[in-house]
Amino acid sequence: MNSTVQLATIELRVPNLERSVEFYARRLGFVVTEQVAGRAELAVAGEHAPLLTLSESRNAGHPPRDAAGLFHAALLFPSRAALGGWLKLPAAQGVDFEGFSDHGVSEAIYLSDPDGNGLEFYADRAREAWPFAENGEVAMVTRPLALRNLLASADAPSDTPLVGAHWGHLHLRVTNLARSEAFYCEKLGLEVMQRSYPGARFLAADGYHHHLGLNTWGNPRLPQPDAALGLAQATFVRAGAGSEETLIDPDGIHLRVQPALVPA
Repeated sequence: MNSTVQLATIELRVPNLERSVEFYARRLGFVVTEQVAGRAELAVAGEHAPLLTLSESRNAGHPPRDAAGLFHAALLFPSRAALGGWLKLPAAQGVDFEGFSDHGVSEAIYLSDPDGNGLEFYADRAREAWPFAENGEVAMVTRPLALRNLLASADAPSDTPLVGAHWGHLHLRVTNLARSEAFYCEKLGLEVMQRSYPGARFLAADGYHHHLGLNTWGNPRLPQPDAALGLAQATFVRAGAGSEETLIDPDGIHLRVQPALVPA
């Protein structure tokens, strides 16, 4: 099923470009498609469109701990076997993992880059296996991941362990759930898929479990500072969008919304 909304690219503002490129390329398996002074673009494999931009800003500061901003960006793998195959690379490179979770709808692995930007690498379960509540909402949960079973079903090692993956969703810390929910439902055409998870909302198009997560965990009180380290911009592609639009959400998070290309 083709999605009418897709997280296409994210841009991260980092203090040390070489350190970040080394982490994403050597330790996580991204491929650098272009690198110039102060900027690098990365893809899941050669000849693929870049989906991650790293922009160096040596004088930028980290946002306050109680500021809104990126919680994590989530890369979706084409299969459980592909996720397990990728996992062997960062494990061999000594990456520190922060969590392994079974959410009912998906199986997820969590970590952060050298600057504290949250990342999720995950694979979806088949839609017919997703749990739903009696009111029709998706009923995502957090349980321990069956890690040994995941590794036992993993693909063989590959020089391109991320091939076939793309951004599946973006998860943000916000200061007001209701306000952010209204903004993203209007601007991206999303609907709430789950509102029962404590302190969070999960929004999506086309019946997906979520293209966007919002949370107030840790009680953020401040907007994201302009030009701070971290998420510089996220770009969504939306079917039916008339033209490219640049937006700033209620917490100062920068977005672009681009129209989906119609096949010739």
